[in-house]
Amino acid sequence: MNSRTFAVLLASGLSIVGGNVGCKKEKKDPGTASGTGAASGTGTGAAPAEPPKMRPSEQPQPPMPALELAEDAKRKEKIALGHVLFFDKRLSGANDRSCYSCHQNEDGNGGHDPIAIGSGDKLLARHSPVIWNVGYWKNAFYWDGRAKTLEANVNGAWGGGNMGAAPGADTPEKTTEALDKKAAEIAKIKGYKPLLDAAFPKTAIKAEHINSAIAEYMRTLICNDTAFDKFAAGDKAALSEQQKKGLDIFLGKGKCITCHAPPFFSTAMPVDGGAYFNMGIGTKDVAEDKVDVGRMKVTNQPTDWAAFKPPSLRNVTKSPPYFHDGSVAKLEDAVKLMASGGIPNKNKSPLAEDTKLSDAELADLIAFFGALDCPGKLEEPKLP
Repeated sequence: MNSRTFAVLLASGLSIVGGNVGCKKEKKDPGTASGTGAASGTGTGAAPAEPPKMRPSEQPQPPMPALELAEDAKRKEKIALGHVLFFDKRLSGANDRSCYSCHQNEDGNGGHDPIAIGSGDKLLARHSPVIWNVGYWKNAFYWDGRAKTLEANVNGAWGGGNMGAAPGADTPEKTTEALDKKAAEIAKIKGYKPLLDAAFPKTAIKAEHINSAIAEYMRTLICNDTAFDKFAAGDKAALSEQQKKGLDIFLGKGKCITCHAPPFFSTAMPVDGGAYFNMGIGTKDVAEDKVDVGRMKVTNQPTDWAAFKPPSLRNVTKSPPYFHDGSVAKLEDAVKLMASGGIPNKNKSPLAEDTKLSDAELADLIAFFGALDCPGKLEEPKLP
């Protein structure tokens, strides 16, 4: 779904992620003949006082839903195997990169470098995103949504430049062949035998099994116990007054919920196939033929030119640099850029606008983002 379609849905009053937009016909006051006078029985002719308006932060906030998964009698065993594999550099082509290499705790489990560095110190195309709640994406993995499943995402990273386990493979068949060979090598490591036998008993281990195990582990990376989550559950002391002001701005004047609606804090996350927005990132002072076209590479639709999925803002204070190209080092600068409506370009989202936030409002907004810090961390296992 591109941002123009999204804008039409919003304008038509359809609900995308929580809350309906609509209109109600005004009812006449039954206390007067015309419906425009005072309420019956007041005798003063004065309209009743309006109740005080509720702050956006005082309204009920949606909780994180449980992650829905199909039944799998071996899920526990696959998770245990996938946990170890996620940290094992022996999966890579040069034994120098693991999945964890691009998603370390000290970087909020997003990328350390503006552009990810793969096996053999190869510079890749985009920044590594935070992977908390990655299992919630619906048929839309990677910044451009090109992978339909988390298993396909793992396969792409493992066989592609990230880990380089299928060097020179230029077809899916050749990639699978190379990864099957690497899987067989892993299966020969003595310490992996009990883990593999438990997860995939009496099975010749291939790439699909490695992908499945790592994906199942990644689905356990849940962030649902932030200060915001506690606040949404009823603990009104979980947020400071400044953070509540920031939430007011987030839900109201700042219009942040267009791309980052709670509880996922990415409007794209619960939408089947994702939602994509062009905010101009990566277009400034770049020749048009050099711009990363983003979603358009997947759909071949001009309306998707330079459009990307908005990432979740969970753990955002801990995971600089920002955006798909890692082009902004400081959160303050990233927030200011988005609040100003992004960077002008030929395909900028019609939903992007300058919200004219003051310095004080920006500071409140950034304080609120601290309430999205994920307290958990990825636990490094002992490798076999």
